[in-house]
Amino acid sequence: MTSRFTELAVDCHDPERVAAFWCEVLDFTVIDRGVGRVEIGSWVPTVEEVRARQMPPTVLFIQVPEGKAVKNRLHLDVSPIDGSTGNEVIRLLGLGATRTDVGQGAERNWVVMADPEGNEFCVLRTLAPQQQATSDPPHHHHKAIR
Repeated sequence: MTSRFTELAVDCHDPERVAAFWCEVLDFTVIDRGVGRVEIGSWVPTVEEVRARQMPPTVLFIQVPEGKAVKNRLHLDVSPIDGSTGNEVIRLLGLGATRTDVGQGAERNWVVMADPEGNEFCVLRTLAPQQQATSDPPHHHHKAIR
């Protein structure tokens, strides 16, 4: 007997807005929506595929009345695939993300950001071929947000 990691649920005030932001970040699409909820993903899950193997989880944004109070205990890490980390940070700022400080310090090769409702996430080193990403420092393993 086993379970699969099928979706990550994120509480928010405005599921449509936050889902639209993350669709732009991750190149996901809306795969389901209901009252107070929007689900996005890179694929449309079927029971058969989920049973057969671990597939990428979807992200489900659920409307809640309360605001975010403290630093998230869970956060997403994203890795640029076709440009530098710095250029991706600029793109994400244009989509409505903000830079944020959770005590990570300055000498880090990842950047801590927050989505439009303040949920922290990290932009890690780029996965682009070196000639596309000359502005990034060499890879050091990402350390957890403290």
